[in-house]
Parts: sequence; structure tokens; C-alpha cells
Amino acid sequence: MLVFPAWYSFGANHSWQGELKGGLKIQKTQKLYWENGFCFDYSSPRIADSKIHFGASFVTSRLGSALGSNAIKQDNYLLNAGYYFRHLKQLQPFVRLSLGYFHADYEEAMFDELSNSAFLFPVDAGLNYNFNFPVSFSLSAGYNFNSGSGTSGPGTLYPVFYQLSIFYSIFKNK
Repeated sequence: MLVFPAWYSFGANHSWQGELKGGLKIQKTQKLYWENGFCFDYSSPRIADSKIHFGASFVTSRLGSALGSNAIKQDNYLLNAGYYFRHLKQLQPFVRLSLGYFHADYEEAMFDELSNSAFLFPVDAGLNYNFNFPVSFSLSAGYNFNSGSGTSGPGTLYPVFYQLSIFYSIFKNK
């Protein structure tokens, strides 16, 4: 006899196809850089009735504060999983846990001795709003548990950040 975990949902739809959203992410690190980039979000009715979302994002200061300035060019690559409360409503509170990689490009050889990369372990919470057309907005605040001081970890990796994501629904199983 097969036993499935409690988060696995059978429902009337036996397809894994759920909803895939892609969009733009704007991130502001407290007292530091603006970083912009791309994000994706996937949920399936077969996984906790679409309450759990999986995502990936890339944000960089190259498309933010470092665009046309001498700000440090830094890149963030993240994978995440989040739990969406009130998932059938338009306004959905959520919590999200991410894992990722941070890299800063100091550009000059004299900075080669400084730490310029780190693993990321942020958590954030916020609100997602789904419109009656295939667009949604997410606004969140978060904390990265692995930040840097310049001697142990990159000096531009600050712990507190804010995010705005604008998604467009690429496909949605109805």
C-alpha cells in the first residue's frame, strides 16, 4: 500500500501542471544598493493544494545602483520555497526560505585579497496580490542570516532587505 505525505494533494486534477509565473524583481538592501533582476515562481495543485511555491531569482546591482556609477557590481542567485496563506484569495500573506550564492566584482586587482563571495540563507515574509488578470505583485521584507563584515564575508552583504516582485502568469492550469 502506498502512503503519501500530508502535503501531497490528490484533488480532482491529477496533473502536475499548476501555475508558472515570471517577472521582475526590485530589491533594496538596507542602507546600501538597489538591485534588480528576474524571478520565477511555480506552484502545483499536487503539492499542498498550491500553498507551497518554489522559485528562482537573479538580482544584481549591475541593473540597479551600479548602472552608470562606480558602485560595486554584485550578483545574487537564489532558489526558494514559500508557504502562501489564504492561497485562494487575491491577497495572500506568505513566508519564504531561500538558499543562494552571492558574488561581488570589485574590478581592481588590489581588492583580490578581500572576500567577494558567500552562500546566502535569507528568510522573508510579505504579501502577494493576484489581480483578476494574469498579473500579481509581491512585497516582502527579509533577513539574510549570512552577512559579511569585510573580513569574514563580503563587506557589501548586508542582512536586511526589501523586495517588490511583479509577476506575469506564463501558464495556469484551471
